[in-house]
Amino acid sequence: MYAFDFTRPASVADAVAALKGDADAKPLAGGMTLIPTLKQRLAQPTALIDLGALPDLKGIRREGDTLIIGAMTRHADVAASDVVKAALPALAALADGIGDAQVRHRGTLGGSIVNHDPAADYPSAVLGLGATVVTDRRQIAADDFFTGLFATALDEGEIVTEVRFPLPKRAAYVKFPNPASRYAVVGVFVAETAGGVRVAVTGAGPGVFRATNFEAALNGSLTAAALNGVTWPADDLNSDIHASAEYRAHLIGVLAKRAVAALG
Repeated sequence: MYAFDFTRPASVADAVAALKGDADAKPLAGGMTLIPTLKQRLAQPTALIDLGALPDLKGIRREGDTLIIGAMTRHADVAASDVVKAALPALAALADGIGDAQVRHRGTLGGSIVNHDPAADYPSAVLGLGATVVTDRRQIAADDFFTGLFATALDEGEIVTEVRFPLPKRAAYVKFPNPASRYAVVGVFVAETAGGVRVAVTGAGPGVFRATNFEAALNGSLTAAALNGVTWPADDLNSDIHASAEYRAHLIGVLAKRAVAALG
């Protein structure tokens, strides 16, 4: 690794000030991506601002028809939460399927969505449920948050504090996992919301996206049969050693049907 400073601010305000005072500083959440990146010398921050000691960024609570999860809440805590299991079981199941036990006990919700790895699981839930991402400055709708490969709408030094998930009528997440990493080769999150059916796909493209033609079909009939003949084009999908773009396009249709069937 390169040499860098390490600080643990005592408040969100202190963290924001530290980032504002150093354009080359990086916030550290669970470190599941950043630490390996540092080890490979692919990043050279002047300082790491550790958010792990900030209690205001942790916790799970339900307020009416909204589930609110702090950005520094770890995957394992989401998976084990009785509040999440009762209010939004699809999210608890998603969290329980992330990586391995070590990753689930270190990785965080906020770190996952800010990193926006194209094969990460959480972005599909955020987009599929139409969640709101809350930062130290503003609120960002899920449809506006993810902007591209490893990119989001966050400004320099902006910190995610919590994510607000509107509770759906029903939801389910199904993925085809890479057998080594458990990342999604393709993952599909289907939610029946107050505003209609939303279908979010991860793993297939350069970032999470909504499968709008699948949504249109399911808004007509929320059954797996409604997706017969509905396909997603392979154009612009990922193609690598794990799966071709055409195979990923096929998986989107297969997994969307499975997710609809899992709605119950």
